[in-house]
Amino acid sequence: MTYAFDLLGVTPLLTFFNYQQQYELDPQRPKAYLAAYHCTLDSFIQALDAIPKKPHWNWDEVVETIVHFWLKQEAVVRRCEQELPDDPQEPYLVVARIANLQALRHEFESLFEV
Repeated sequence: MTYAFDLLGVTPLLTFFNYQQQYELDPQRPKAYLAAYHCTLDSFIQALDAIPKKPHWNWDEVVETIVHFWLKQEAVVRRCEQELPDDPQEPYLVVARIANLQALRHEFESLFEV
């Protein structure tokens, strides 16, 4: 399988939690969202353990995809680090998406079959 990893941006903790409760319960979904308090490689690898109802993916390949992104996309990582506010009143998270490209392609193709 082939996977893609992208850093999406920064959001308040409650926003991410509410989204995850609504949309992350299907283990057949083509993508999963990760969040971390710090924009570090270790934080996102550890965040994999917090994915509810993990899809049936090759998680070693997912980790390799994240590491590869981190090594090749330094500018994107730095931008997310800078966007992360230091607000003790409302915690913020850096949000990322990991996608199974084959399943995502099938999902998009099914949109055109209707």
